[in-house]
Amino acid sequence: MLGGIQFQGGDGVAIKAIGGRDARAAASASAASSRVGEIANRVSCVIVACDEADRIERAIRSVAGLVAEVLVVDSGSSDGTAALSERLGARVVLHPWEGFGPQKRFAEEQAGCDWILSLDADEWLSDGLRAELAALLAKPLPPARCYRARVRIVYPRRETPAPFAYFHNYVRLYNRTTARCRDSLSHDEVEPTADVAQLDGDILHKSYRDFAHIVAKTVAYYQTQRAEGIRPSRMALLRQFGEFPFQFFKYYVLRRHIFGGADGFAYATALAMGRWARIFILRGW
Repeated sequence: MLGGIQFQGGDGVAIKAIGGRDARAAASASAASSRVGEIANRVSCVIVACDEADRIERAIRSVAGLVAEVLVVDSGSSDGTAALSERLGARVVLHPWEGFGPQKRFAEEQAGCDWILSLDADEWLSDGLRAELAALLAKPLPPARCYRARVRIVYPRRETPAPFAYFHNYVRLYNRTTARCRDSLSHDEVEPTADVAQLDGDILHKSYRDFAHIVAKTVAYYQTQRAEGIRPSRMALLRQFGEFPFQFFKYYVLRRHIFGGADGFAYATALAMGRWARIFILRGW
């Protein structure tokens, strides 16, 4: 049974945070709640989810005390994701899946605040980023400014990033009156304003449950790209015989999975295989 800690949003609205299964996490959430009164910017954390009951708790827990609300847009989970999210204090809106961009845009529109902190259900804030956001949100932010955060990879069998872990750098904190997510079926990046600041802390991203999930998820993603009308370039068709070794070198060496041991080798191999298969998936083979 999950307990709940009550804390105040930026305008005095009571929000339920997650009680601890361990004492340190509960103490951290309690300390964060005591600082919420200092937060000058009301923020909605928006999460789109489907069948994420095994992962979404960590995402919600990581923003407790920082945001006025957590909004979960559920596209038809059958594993209790919506009910679990509500027990953890999130507001849940049910909405059929429309694609990555449209789903995020719907979530932006449903949010109770103009400032949006965008997370995936398989992501969570690092301790460093939590502290950084607490300080940042304590002072007024210019609405036209967007904030990028490094989204750092965590392997399926691990809970922390490997040394020198690769990352993507995405806008994740922004004001919906000046910036919005792209309206794309296969991409959900935010189209930033000209004023973009870099956050120092990391978002941690455990995108895949296991290595079989890498294959299934990447194939599904490339099928979505084909549905959107994306086709392989002529260069990709010429590269098909050498695509796997090229992609393996890119992931294993250039994207630093070489430092991930056996997990890094398996991760780079699976992603390289997926990129090779993408050529044929986009052609409809």
